[in-house]
Amino acid sequence: MHRRPRGATLPGMSDEQWYYCLKHGTVEGADGCRAADRLGPYPDRESASRALEIARERTESADEADREWKERGAAPQGGSGD
Repeated sequence: MHRRPRGATLPGMSDEQWYYCLKHGTVEGADGCRAADRLGPYPDRESASRALEIARERTESADEADREWKERGAAPQGGSGD
């Protein structure tokens, strides 16, 4: 399997990437703690500092989508009878 070198960026992303370290509760660059202990990458320090808030918002959004899906049942969206 081909792996990108540590710190390599995805197409369209800046060379500078920031992470939020869950272990230390700090923002760090690409050469910080191991990946299992952090969230990211984020495009800037400010976004990385909001990592827990961003994760919470995404979780709430996914939970809402799950509730809506359960309310509709397993019927395909946009099917006949809608």
